[in-house]
Amino acid sequence: MLDVEGLRVTYGAVEAVHGISFSVAKGEVVALIGANGAGKTSTLAALSGLIRPSGGSIRLDGRELVGAPPHRIVAAGVVQVPEGREILARMSVEENLLLGSRGRGGVAALEPVWERFPILRERHALPAGTLSGGEQQMLAIGRALLARGRVLLLDEPSLGLAPKMVATIFDVLADLRRQGTTMLIVEQNALRALRLADRAHVMDLGRLTLSGSGEALLRDQGVVKAYLGG
Repeated sequence: MLDVEGLRVTYGAVEAVHGISFSVAKGEVVALIGANGAGKTSTLAALSGLIRPSGGSIRLDGRELVGAPPHRIVAAGVVQVPEGREILARMSVEENLLLGSRGRGGVAALEPVWERFPILRERHALPAGTLSGGEQQMLAIGRALLARGRVLLLDEPSLGLAPKMVATIFDVLADLRRQGTTMLIVEQNALRALRLADRAHVMDLGRLTLSGSGEALLRDQGVVKAYLGG
């Protein structure tokens, strides 16, 4: 479905991503874990068209996405839930969601999000900036789902959230996985990410240094020591 080959990302004279290759199959959850500065967010930025790669290819069902503007990449089906959520704070919860749906179906089209996140229904008329961090993350995920993404890119969905809310967000992602949603997740909480993922890659200094099933990486002693506190 999503195939990345030889991806390179360069900032000036500094290469942040060094020719990595990986794929995400339909209905699969793939995780990228690694320390800060490993190149994970740069990888997602390249996939979503926010930065142009200096080399390599990104294909969705064989269609080349390198060079396409972000809105065309979203239209093709690759939708990012960005780090920091990037909700429109002064607009209402409902208005933020309508932007995600691009007006298709009006307010009635928001019903699946209300069902998944009842707290958002309760707060639909409030400015989005008044929501808690976890509620804003729910809003960002709901907005991405309304964009009818075929592949969801999630950048640090647990960042800055209280432990109880982290559990809630990952329960939502696990439910999406059971429903066959295709996801690529970058996550600082390696334990949560690996438990969720079908496959995972460890990224270090712009390179993929270890790959395997989420279950296998949970048992890998190097991963346990470096990322799981073992």
